Amino acid sequence: MVHPEIPGWRPDAGHGPVPEPRLPELERSLRRPRSLFSFLMTMLTAGLTLIALTPLFAVTVMLFVRGGRQLSLALFTQLPPAGLETGGGFGNAILGTLIMVGIAALISVPTGILAGTFLAEIGPRSRLAAAVRFAAKILTGFPSILAGVFAYEAVVLLTGGFSAIAGGAALSLLMLPVVLLTAEDAIRMVPGRMREAAIGMGATQTQTLWHVLLPTAIPGILTGVMLAVARAAGETAPLLFTALFSNYWPTAHGRPELMQPTASLAVFIYNFSARFIKSQVEMAWAAALVLVLLVLVANLVGQALSRKNEF
Repeated sequence: MVHPEIPGWRPDAGHGPVPEPRLPELERSLRRPRSLFSFLMTMLTAGLTLIALTPLFAVTVMLFVRGGRQLSLALFTQLPPAGLETGGGFGNAILGTLIMVGIAALISVPTGILAGTFLAEIGPRSRLAAAVRFAAKILTGFPSILAGVFAYEAVVLLTGGFSAIAGGAALSLLMLPVVLLTAEDAIRMVPGRMREAAIGMGATQTQTLWHVLLPTAIPGILTGVMLAVARAAGETAPLLFTALFSNYWPTAHGRPELMQPTASLAVFIYNFSARFIKSQVEMAWAAALVLVLLVLVANLVGQALSRKNEF
């Protein structure tokens, strides 16, 4: 006797291993309306994706073609040329960008992590948490030029001049909501069993936060930090209102000079791209390539850290 559904099955086959049933393979035919619709939607999505990526690839190729051939060691070690001069570099702009982004990180990262911890664990359903969460989401779409205007009123006019401190304060306004919301999500993603285990061992809420939740959520938090750094590094408008520009190194006697106008890559590109001297315009292309590579590295580091945020 043969089983009607399982080929090769016999009742007198003994107690040996039962062969696995062979299921019929699913057939996909474009003649079926559902399969045809799925195929057409897939092709449409792929085509629209390629169209959307075309400008990005075009700009990237242009940057590597026009900026890549200008790269040299002198660009990273020399000061910008003045007037009708040729040669020079943008080493001070790279250093100034790093200084102002570092100041912004010192302001926004601790504040964002503390606020994210409050939203995720301490008072997630309070009115204050709802208001802070709403404000952070609004700030994610905050025009960068308004951040520059606010920092100009709050720092530049107060201190009496443009400075790296003012530039870092403006950039921190743009970094803060990204760090805050990412930190909240990362802490919320920590499995509940880890909280319960810590509480079961007698840990207080502070000990649970400090020794369990934050160390576990560090990869996700660092992802938000790197994404915020990538956004801040490419901003121009806030720095025009706060740090302005300088043709000199942002240091004095080997130490950063934070209360003076400071150069940045974004403002350097803005200034030199409109020059009528070809060598200076090409230098702006090289600076744009360097800035894009810095932002790309920050994004890649953020993506690498996000892959570790799996529990």
